[in-house]
Parts: sequence; structure tokens; C-alpha cells
Amino acid sequence: MKLHTLKPAEGAVKTRKRIGRGPGSGMGGTSTRGHKGAKSRSGYSKKIGFEGGQMPLQRRVPKFGFKNINRVEYKAINLSTLQTLAEAKGYEKIGVEELVAAGFISSRQLVKILGNGELTIKLAVEAHAFSKTAEAAIQALGGTTTKI
Repeated sequence: MKLHTLKPAEGAVKTRKRIGRGPGSGMGGTSTRGHKGAKSRSGYSKKIGFEGGQMPLQRRVPKFGFKNINRVEYKAINLSTLQTLAEAKGYEKIGVEELVAAGFISSRQLVKILGNGELTIKLAVEAHAFSKTAEAAIQALGGTTTKI
């Protein structure tokens, strides 16, 4: 071991700038913040979306429309989907559990049966909502519709 091979332990030497420790450090006086202005002051924090006094984007973009906070969102399932599911699995009763198991919906989604497609099998269907055409098509074949 010689003096020129000695090195400090890993992490022992700090490499960050020591700001505001006098003129000899090169970072004294204004402490790298420049002169005057909000950014030179202590406690400064920029507002989210602040663009230097320019009108911020969220205020420049026009707002329009209406968001109904009471809207109920349904996952639409057509009669054709029920037909293919009943044929593939041999179901006579299709409810939310069967649709979840088949991967058409998640367990938290509400289901509405729509009348698109043909239905040729007598089915007992359970769902949260039905369109008039879907309900008529299911009952025309002797099936039953149950609202959950």
C-alpha cells in the first residue's frame, strides 16, 4: 500500500454542491439563484400549470358539455352473444355469473341485454336491464327475463 493508491471509502465523499458557504466556494452570495424575482426567494413553489404569466392551457381551452354525475353505465350484451354462449356451453339460464365466467364482463359491471341478432333457444336471462326488443325476443320463444 502506498499513499498514491489510497482512496476514501465508497459513499464517504459527498459530491453535491455546498451552496451559500461563502465566496471561496464559488456558490456564495446569491447561492446560484440569480438576482431578484420569485425564484430567488425562500419558500418559492410554482403553481401547477403556471406558464410564466401566459394564460394557462387549462384556461385557454374552451369548456362545453355536461357530465351527469348520476349516469348509470351498462355493458351492452346482444342476443347474438347470448345465442353463441348458450350453444357453446349448453346453458338454459344465463345470468351475470355466466357472463363473468365467459369473460364478457367484469364482476362489477352492470349488464343490459340488447336486441341485436337472432335468438333460437329458449333461455332464462338475468340482467340489470333489457331493451324492449330484447325482452320481446326472449319472451317470444317462451324464455323469461329477470331484472336484478
